[in-house]
Order: sequence, then structure tokens, then C-alpha cells
Amino acid sequence: MTAEGFLEGRRLQLARGVLLQCIMGGYPPSRFYGSDDGDLALVADPKQIHRLPWSQQPRALAICDADELTGESSRLSTRGQLKAVVARYAALGLAPVVATELEFFVFAPNPDPTQPFQPPMGLDGRREDGHSAFSVSSNSGLRPFFSEVYACMAALGLPRDTFMHEMGVSQFEINLLHGDPLLLADQTFLFKHLLKEVALKHGLTVVCMAKPLAHTPGSSMHIHQSVVEADSGRNVFSDEAGEPTAAFRHFIGGQQACLADFTALFAPNVNSYQRLCHPFASPNNACWSHDNRSAGLRIPASSPVARRVENRLPGADANPYLAIAASLAAGLYGIEHHLEPSAAIQGEFEVPDNLSLPCTLHAALERLKRSHLAKELFGTEFIEGYIASKTLELTSFFDEITPWERRVLAAQA
Repeated sequence: MTAEGFLEGRRLQLARGVLLQCIMGGYPPSRFYGSDDGDLALVADPKQIHRLPWSQQPRALAICDADELTGESSRLSTRGQLKAVVARYAALGLAPVVATELEFFVFAPNPDPTQPFQPPMGLDGRREDGHSAFSVSSNSGLRPFFSEVYACMAALGLPRDTFMHEMGVSQFEINLLHGDPLLLADQTFLFKHLLKEVALKHGLTVVCMAKPLAHTPGSSMHIHQSVVEADSGRNVFSDEAGEPTAAFRHFIGGQQACLADFTALFAPNVNSYQRLCHPFASPNNACWSHDNRSAGLRIPASSPVARRVENRLPGADANPYLAIAASLAAGLYGIEHHLEPSAAIQGEFEVPDNLSLPCTLHAALERLKRSHLAKELFGTEFIEGYIASKTLELTSFFDEITPWERRVLAAQA
């Protein structure tokens, strides 16, 4: 849209079906978004209008709500779903607080998708081999790239907590500062967009797939969650003596009750399960633990005022609005229904059957399809439309034969 049109308040409209467009570009049948495929209004959030600092030509980006022409939020909008979940907390005098940890890979350009990703050429003429995890030094030559990333983050008002080299080859992680869930979802979205745009300027490729490299840890988007009283800001997970409260237990109980039904919302792609089926620090279970990274729900070591629940299931490929909405909705469901969690686990453990999660996209979609709870919390229209779109993507994947199948199975009698 032109700047003049935007400043004049011209309404921008979008076909309703676009909210269910699958990642290959197609659409599910129109019955999932209305046979007329009428328009939605894109309403810019005045707090999320940003001049794009990496663009030589003056450009701006506005994060919008997708609203029906009657004025209410579209049930197909993931940002609208998150706002609805936060409103349900507010009706109880509560406010959720979240932070996201986003992992990503920085690769050399990959014009041939049949070839594996490679790290960029380093300053010493070699490619990183993975020995730089958590190191203060690296030969990657990425300092100019990260310098511009930091500058662009500052220009967009994205405060960063910590930044580090992660365990994978040319893999990195940023921790965003905790705050309002909608703000953190917006910031996570903006940061991923920023990364890819700045990488292109530097002749690099940023990849937020859950598992872009074999035999290498995948990329997560862990969600840290606490709940405070809206008026006082007191963390309701800790009592006056600093001990865990019933609300803390119930929040965990709700997460445990919902994670299996909601797995497809946290792990939305075929590749998501490549990360989860090799669960080193990527646990696909609904167990909970104090500071154990093998548990899907981890309670980090912290002071009582910072007591929180870390949901370790989402990957870097998850939609931040939907993943945060699903995780917070699960916790609120537990608080409202006084659900008690299982016993905490420590050390090495085997996952009980009732706390295991779907391990393929097909299984996760089938579980979501049977979930009355998901339809209750997010609406039948959204859940059925989401399943229809993801089923198209899964079908497209099965329409291709992978190199593994040709390499291993072609010689079989």
C-alpha cells in the first residue's frame, strides 16, 4: 500500500481464504472459510508500525489484525486467537507473562534444495564444523551480519536479553525479554522477518526449520510462562513464603492435559517431527520437572518472583501467535478446572503412555481432529480450517519420493 493511502486511512481488505493458505500456495475447499470467500479488513495495530531499517528504499511494515467487516476479530486469525486467550485471563483479573527463546541457523546460499545446507565460509577459508557451541570466538565471519541484526533490532524496538552460539553447526539463539504475550508474539514474528531480510543483504540464508541438518540438534522456540495478578503484578505461581501455589500446579496440570491434543499447533510441519523424534533437548512428552531438559515442561531454577513454566515443545517453525495462544490456553484450562499434574520427574526417566505425544504430523492432526477441547478453546471453524490446510501440506509431502527411499529401497527385492 502507498504511504499516502495508509495515512489517509484507506481500508485494506483481504480474501478470507488467505488465512488458510497452505505453505505451497494452495487452499483447502472453500467450505472451510466461507463459500463466498468474502473479504476481511486488515486493521493496523498503531503500536506495531515500523520503518524497515534494512531497506534502502523507504518502506514500513504494519502488523495488522484480521477483522470481519462487521468489526469482530476473525476466528481464523492466529493473532486474534491469542488476543482472545489473553482476554480470558483478564476476565479473571490475571495477566499472563511470556518470553520466547528462538533458535535458528545461518547458512551459505542454498540454490539447490536437493543438496544439504552448509555453513558460511569462515574468515580462515573453512566452514564451521560445530566446535563453536557456546564459545566466545568463532571463525564464521558473521560479525557484520550480527552487527546489522543488533542495529535493526534497536531500530524496531526489539529488546534482546542474551544471544549465543547454540549446539548446532552455525546455529544461534536469542532470548527475548519477557512481557505481554501479544507483544512477545509480535516481536518474535518481527525478529524472524528481520533475520531473513538482513541475511539476504549479507549473502546469507537464515533457516528457521525445526530440523534443517541431520545428526544435528534442531531449533526450538521455547515459551516461558508465568501468570500475575493484573492489578498488583504479583506472580500467582508463588505464595508469600515463596512456595509454589495451587495455581502453579493447576497451570502445569492444564498443560499436561492439552499438549497431546495441541501438538499440531506447536509442531506444524512434517519437518517439525524430525526434531522431536531425536529428542536430545527436544522432548516430545508432557512430563514436567525442576530444571530437567528431558521434560517437555521444565521449571527453570529461579527466585520465587520469577517462577515460571517453560514449554519446550514448540520448534522455531511454529507460528508464535498460535503457539503462545495454545500454551496459555492450556494453562488457563488447568487453572479453571483445578487440574492436578503428575508427579515431577528427575534424572533419566521413561515417558508414561498417558504423557507421550504424537510423533508424526499425521498422528498429531488425527489427535487434533478428535479433540473436543481444541474446538472448545479455539472454535470449530479455526480447528477444522487449520487441519484442512495442514492436510494439504502433508499430502503434498507424500506426493514426493525422498532421496532416502531411492537410495535404500531401490535395491530391495
